[in-house]
Amino acid sequence: MSLSRREFLRLLGMAGAAGMIPGIASSKTLNTDIYQIQRFGDVRLLHITDTHAQLLPIYYREPSFNLGIGEALGRPPHLVTGSLLKYYGISSGSPLAHAFTPVNYVDAAQKYGKVGGFAYLKTLVDKVRGEFGSAKTLLFDSGDTWQGSGTAFWSKGADMVEVCNLLGVDVMTGHWEFTYLEHEIRKNLAAFKGDFVAQNVKVKEDALFNGAQAYDEKTGHAFRPYVIKELGKHRIAVIGQAFPYTPIANPGRFIPDWTFGINATDLQELVNMIRSKDKPDAVVLISHNGMDVDIKLAREVTGIDVIFGGHTHDAVPRPFEVRNSKGRTLVTNGGTNGKFLGVMDLKLANGGVKEYRYRLLPVFANELSADPSMQALIDRIRAPHLDKLQKSLATAGSLLYRRGNFDGPYDQVICDALRKRNDATIALSPGFRWGTTVLPGQTITMEHVLDQTCMTYPETYARDMSGMEIKNILEDVGDNLFNPDPYYQQGGDMVRVGGMSYRIDPSAPIGQRIDEMRLENGEPLDASKKYRVAGWATVGAQSNGEPIWDTVASYLQDVKTVEIRKLNVPVLKNAGNNPGLDFT
Repeated sequence: MSLSRREFLRLLGMAGAAGMIPGIASSKTLNTDIYQIQRFGDVRLLHITDTHAQLLPIYYREPSFNLGIGEALGRPPHLVTGSLLKYYGISSGSPLAHAFTPVNYVDAAQKYGKVGGFAYLKTLVDKVRGEFGSAKTLLFDSGDTWQGSGTAFWSKGADMVEVCNLLGVDVMTGHWEFTYLEHEIRKNLAAFKGDFVAQNVKVKEDALFNGAQAYDEKTGHAFRPYVIKELGKHRIAVIGQAFPYTPIANPGRFIPDWTFGINATDLQELVNMIRSKDKPDAVVLISHNGMDVDIKLAREVTGIDVIFGGHTHDAVPRPFEVRNSKGRTLVTNGGTNGKFLGVMDLKLANGGVKEYRYRLLPVFANELSADPSMQALIDRIRAPHLDKLQKSLATAGSLLYRRGNFDGPYDQVICDALRKRNDATIALSPGFRWGTTVLPGQTITMEHVLDQTCMTYPETYARDMSGMEIKNILEDVGDNLFNPDPYYQQGGDMVRVGGMSYRIDPSAPIGQRIDEMRLENGEPLDASKKYRVAGWATVGAQSNGEPIWDTVASYLQDVKTVEIRKLNVPVLKNAGNNPGLDFT
């Protein structure tokens, strides 16, 4: 059953009357229609992130596992389901509750329909820009735009450059953009009509000596570190912060001449220089650090007014305010898959931000019309590939999704496929946070498989590993996720496992989180014994196995109907009262 537009807006009006629509403390009135935003202040800043090349509306289930450890316990973004609704004052059962949580997901998804889609996103972007005045608005993209679909892979990201040009992206930074080769990246950026900024990506000295291209040979910046944008009489400085661990989390072999890092000291020096030289009314950081890293960075680096963040796919209804020695920084994170559009209005005076209003708007495809020009472009991009994309593989007998700290049903499908195809005892699959959701009863197409697997290093492998090697892998990934210092976190989720189980204590020190490792028959893993392990997406040397999408597609065609009734979630230790955890 789907809602009529009138009923949909009536429900939103009820939420607004009860003070449930997430906004900010300075806002006194709430609109009955979330897409009708009262104009406020001097400039309007729009934000998308982590769209992962999803051109069409999709289903996307938010996590029920997003644990916060240490000072992040009980703090955004580590809140799920009821804890999130209570923190932000969102009414249970409302459209916004569906947008921000997985509560009653299947029923709510069938009721409210799909989300995102660039044709619908463009309609919303044009609306909120036009109502404010396009000369006083900017649209930011925090990255992970060129990867995540078959068409993006086949075009090396060029299709998404076309789409973003039509959408009107003014400034962007990157992460998965760097999983193409340097000449492919630079070709795309030459076609991009906006500005690409990244203060923390530099060209290695030996590469510079050998003639490698740089934005500034003196500083070593590979790209423009920041840009000044004039909005009427106001000046906005926009600094870029690309994903700092790109050569670690992704293959460094694709971009051997570049270095990455958080580079907090360099960032502070840059902010100081901008404020002294350019005299902006506001300094903005578009970041792909992940929200926990951004919160710590906001404490350490002064002079940044707003961080528009990405990478961790957290849909955060209102900014988290961070106080530092010189004032306040607003930290946001805008969700994923084109599901949300962030809208921030700023009132500026005396060279600074005085007040703000913020909305993270869900892009409900049923409640917006498709922009004709964008839809035509999407249709043209997809047309040569439709037969392959729409190929039927199997039927979903249960809900298939990925997002969550420890496992997702679609990850289990991948692990099952890896084990069967490679005659392996154990399977390991990366804890990527991108990938769309399939409802029970839906036909699983090749496009769905590509949504989960499409990337530039998809090769599978099968090799013998000792029990100790497997434990070390789990410990290493666990530390990337749960290290109490955000600067040591890389932002993904726990590696997914098939054919085995384990126990994890997220609060334990490095190297001591994992124990009780057992095969699916209950036999304990022997540290010295070798086991046949299958996996994919190696960051180091390239594997020689078939692409993972071929592995999964073949498996799905064999099984015909996929049902995952019980998640292979590890036993959790010392996490019982964590508000980032919900087993229901």
